[in-house]
Amino acid sequence: MVKTNAGRFFEEYAVGQVIDHAVPRTVTNGERALYHALYPARHALYSSDEFARASGLPESPLDDLAAFHVVFGKTVPDVSLNAVANLGYAQGRWLKPVYAGDTLRSTSEVIGVKQNSNGKSGVVYVRTRGWNQRDEVVIEYVRWVMVRKRDLDAPAPETVIPDLPKVVDPADLVVPDGLDFTDYDFTLAGEEYRWGDYQVGERIDHVDGVTVEEAEHMMATRLWQNTSKVHFDATNRDDGRRLIYGGHVISMARTLSFNGLANAQMIVGLNGGAHANPCFSGTTIRAWSEVLDKAETSAPGVGAIRLRLVATKGGEPFALKGEDGKYLPEVMLDLDYWALMPL
Repeated sequence: MVKTNAGRFFEEYAVGQVIDHAVPRTVTNGERALYHALYPARHALYSSDEFARASGLPESPLDDLAAFHVVFGKTVPDVSLNAVANLGYAQGRWLKPVYAGDTLRSTSEVIGVKQNSNGKSGVVYVRTRGWNQRDEVVIEYVRWVMVRKRDLDAPAPETVIPDLPKVVDPADLVVPDGLDFTDYDFTLAGEEYRWGDYQVGERIDHVDGVTVEEAEHMMATRLWQNTSKVHFDATNRDDGRRLIYGGHVISMARTLSFNGLANAQMIVGLNGGAHANPCFSGTTIRAWSEVLDKAETSAPGVGAIRLRLVATKGGEPFALKGEDGKYLPEVMLDLDYWALMPL
């Protein structure tokens, strides 16, 4: 009897299937420290308990993207262990802050499947939820992954492509209980710019760059318990190179966005995202942002801002796609998200 897990292949997924992922993870302040060691993260709400308390929270929560990585990592053995590529995201919402001592687990529901024309792989759509120890959903999102087939002769399933909105409606964004930016300290936060200082269509070059090293990428991937073969096993690719986990690029770009968006404190919505081109060790990640929309919230002193975050490995700032409509080769990430900012 075979006791090891080779991971699921495309023909093993069916719409409606629900997967309970192993292994629950209790997060601590060590997680927060490691996140800030891996990424030069400086957003004040995640750096200071006192700043968080002054903003109406009981203490500084785990960074939103760190919580995302923990929940995401649990899904890899069941969803993307045999993936060719992680293709995109939609309908992401952060529903509750995650604090030290919380235990997170993940579940995913298959909501769509489509076999590729080559018959060798297919796209699987899943809606993933992260739960805490009180059975509260803290984060949910949809992602779609291209997965290899094991049996090339397996019949193609009926195509089901979910109808996913391009943007999370601002009315559906969840502001954490108690969050209050009326006495927000802009000096401690690091920049003076507030919600009203940003205009739709404005673009911001975040200026700085960080060169990704193999060691830090491997530490991050292990930290999130992400077992995807392309990140660990150099023999899994013909070129003998390990792909940098796409979430590593997301976190690095978000961290770089501090320079110009220091007051975009909390991520509360993920509208869409694409890993446009791969990242490898030795790549220097740079980032720029574009303001796509703004919305008011019911929380005192809190506004929502919709941002496009683009991570690149060089090239001209604000260059995204060529005349053919395809991403330029230097673009690695195109992420569309909602963040909370003081009015």
